[in-house]
Amino acid sequence: VQLQACGGGLVRTGGSLRLSCATSGGTFRTGTMAWFRQASGKEREFVGALRGQDRKTVYEGSVKGRFTISGDNAKNTVYLQMNSLKPEDTAVYFCAATQRSLILSSLGSDLRYDYWGQGTEVTVSS
Repeated sequence: VQLQACGGGLVRTGGSLRLSCATSGGTFRTGTMAWFRQASGKEREFVGALRGQDRKTVYEGSVKGRFTISGDNAKNTVYLQMNSLKPEDTAVYFCAATQRSLILSSLGSDLRYDYWGQGTEVTVSS
């Protein structure tokens, strides 16, 4: 199983970016996919997740209302639409996946995910 994340870049405050995470070698239609991020000098943190079986999404508080996770089963791809970006969103963003349908309380735990993409860098200038 491989996850390939892309779509990062440099954007000004208030701008938008859409990250993509393409999966190959396995299906996660009934599993769970998530985005995490890690800013320089900080620990990796949860951004949001999409649970395949019911399309339930969960977001970390600071991105709620600005970020949206969606999935395209036909393309085996999950997206992270990021709007109203702020300098504090600057980080390397990682997609993660598991073929298990996680319970809501565990969606934010990176220990629950079995597969990880390589990361794509997002820089938001002020």
